[in-house]
Amino acid sequence: MGTVTSPSIEDDSVYDDSDCVTTPNARTEGGPVTAAEPRTGAPAAAAALGRAAHRVERRIEEIVRPPAGPGLDGWRVLDLLADGEGHPMSEIAAYAMVPAPTLTKIVDRLVDRGLVHRRPDDADRRRVLVFGTDRGRELHAALRPRVAEIELEVLGALGADAGTVLAALSRLG
Repeated sequence: MGTVTSPSIEDDSVYDDSDCVTTPNARTEGGPVTAAEPRTGAPAAAAALGRAAHRVERRIEEIVRPPAGPGLDGWRVLDLLADGEGHPMSEIAAYAMVPAPTLTKIVDRLVDRGLVHRRPDDADRRRVLVFGTDRGRELHAALRPRVAEIELEVLGALGADAGTVLAALSRLG
């Protein structure tokens, strides 16, 4: 069965049976049944983290979806480039969490839309830097407030523990 997603970060109405385990049931003479018995420890933490990340990404994706937006991966590229600096492809790939060949396709699409441009690095002509264009910065500026609302909602859901949780997540990679 699949996950039913919710419009809210904190909504507990999401049910995902992938966290359930099969357990014997005395009423069925020891036969296995799927019980809503959540995993504990590391599996539960990993599953909860994955579900939360998926929900947040889906909500952001609704905002940045093409044709008006650049898509989630394109958004990550524009978000990094919003600092006005040129960035090498390797740095962008790490930030956008995509492999280099995938990033090349993403950047190609952004170039085609006039949102970014490539330029050889003056310090190392073997490297290519990617820069946001005026049009790319304008699109980023238009979408950023709506994405920021979701990011603030995430911080609100974490409450007073936000700093601790974010520090722990940073240690994970």
